[in-house]
Amino acid sequence: MLNMDRAKLVSEFEETMFTIYQRALSEAGYKATRFLAMLNDEGGIATANRLIHAANVSEGYTALWERGHLDLTVEAVILDNEKWHTLFSSKDLEVCAARLTAYGYKHT
Repeated sequence: MLNMDRAKLVSEFEETMFTIYQRALSEAGYKATRFLAMLNDEGGIATANRLIHAANVSEGYTALWERGHLDLTVEAVILDNEKWHTLFSSKDLEVCAARLTAYGYKHT
């Protein structure tokens, strides 16, 4: 039962990641082409981990910051919704929080 619950949560997270792409386009006017390709190639969890642990913020992160939409970053989506916290390590969550704080985002 636990594996089924996790699989459902992973599936929901993946849907949320695709929603980020759509919202970035409609709300911020940012077409996150590389992000979409990563999602299609690697899936939501792998994409999130890749972006979280990159040495520098992504081009998309910077573009969303410039547009005042850090709320649409992977880091904010993960950190702001406790539902996703079980999919990531405490270190992952710390990295998200530190990165967002460094860019002036006040997470909910």
